[in-house]
Amino acid sequence: MKGLVLDAKWNPRSDYKVSPWEQETKKAITGSSIWQHPDLKVREWPDPKPGLHQVLIEVRACGVCGSDMHFYETDKDGYILYPGLTRFPTILGHEFSGKVVELGKDATMLNVGDMVTVEEMIWCGRCTPCRNGYPNHCTNLEELGFTVPGGFAKYIAVDEKYCWKIDAIAERFGSEEKAYEVGAMTEPTCVSYNAMISRAGGFLPGHYVDIFGAGPIGLAAIGLAKAAGAGMIVAFEISPERRELAKKIGADHVFDPRDVKPHEVMMELSKGEGFDFHFEAGGVPHIAVPEMEKALAVNAKIVQIGRAAQRVPMYLETFQVRRSQFFGAQGHSGDENFPNVIRLVASGRLDLSPIITARYKLDDAVDAIAKSTKRADGKIIVKPN
Repeated sequence: MKGLVLDAKWNPRSDYKVSPWEQETKKAITGSSIWQHPDLKVREWPDPKPGLHQVLIEVRACGVCGSDMHFYETDKDGYILYPGLTRFPTILGHEFSGKVVELGKDATMLNVGDMVTVEEMIWCGRCTPCRNGYPNHCTNLEELGFTVPGGFAKYIAVDEKYCWKIDAIAERFGSEEKAYEVGAMTEPTCVSYNAMISRAGGFLPGHYVDIFGAGPIGLAAIGLAKAAGAGMIVAFEISPERRELAKKIGADHVFDPRDVKPHEVMMELSKGEGFDFHFEAGGVPHIAVPEMEKALAVNAKIVQIGRAAQRVPMYLETFQVRRSQFFGAQGHSGDENFPNVIRLVASGRLDLSPIITARYKLDDAVDAIAKSTKRADGKIIVKPN
C-alpha cells in the first residue's frame, strides 16, 4: 500500500547524551536532538494485517498536525523541530478516522463497517502510570505516526481498544464524508479537552479565557471554551487567516500579538481584574507566559499545551499573591476525553468543521505538509481513500 513515510538520520547532537534505552530501542526521547536530515515522501509500505485484538481500518481522513510540520521543518543544522518521542522510518499521521474493514481473530468490540476515530497514544495498560490512571504518561508508550505507522496511508491496523465510534457524528451531519472529516479532528480536540478540562479542571461559566495561538489546537480550545460557557474569549494569533477562523469558531476578540501588548489588552477588557483561564497553544511559552503572568486574575490558571524546547521566565511571587496555578498537559487518552468530545460534536454544541480549509489526496500529502508550514490554514485534511 501507499503511505507518507518519514525517514531521517540518527545523528545525536554533540551536546546530547543518548540514554541506554534510546540506544537500545532507537526511539528518541527528544527527537529534535537526534534526528537529522528528514526525508519525506509517499512510497510503498507493507500492507498491515490485523493482530488478534486489532482491526484493519480503511483511512478516510487524516489531519495535518503541527508536529507533522515540525518533522518537515528543520533548524540550521538540519535537525527536525519536533522535541518529543520519535522513531523512524514510519508513516506519519495521527489525527484520523476511517471504516473498519477487517477484524482480528479475537476482536469483539467492533464490527466490519463501523465508522471510527482512533487514539494516537498507544498506552500499554500494564505499567505503573497506566495502572494509576495516567495513560498519557505510559512507560511503554508507542505513538501512531511518531514511533509506529500512522494514518497517512491507505490502511492501518490498531487494537480495537483505541477506537471510538463516530456514528453519532454521521447522524449529526447527515453525511459519511463530512463525518469522517470532522471525526478526524476528534484527536486534536481531545488534546485541548484533556488539557483544559481533565488536567486543569476547567473554569466556571462566565470566566474570562484567553488562547495564545489559533492553530488547530488553539481553535479547538476556542470552540470548547465557548461550549463551556466562557464569559469572554480572547485569542492572540499572528496569522490573519487564522484570526478570522478564531472569530468564526467563537472568539469575542482577536488580536495580532505583535500589534498590542496582550497583558494590557486583557487587563483593559477585564477592567483591571485579569483573566481567569490562560491557554498557551502557540508553542511560544517564553513570549506568552510572561504576558499571561501580568494578567492573572485571583485564582487564575495557566495551561501549557504548545510544544517548545525552551525555558520560560516566570516570577513565582505573582503566582503566590494571585493564588494562581500552572498546569502542564500532554496527550488525550483516558478521563472520558474521546467520548465526551464526540458527544459535544454530535450534540451540535461544538462544530469545528469551519476550520477545515484544505483537502489533499494521499499522493499530494507532502504538499499538504508543506502548505501547513505557511501557518495560515486551520485544519488541512488528507483523504487517502
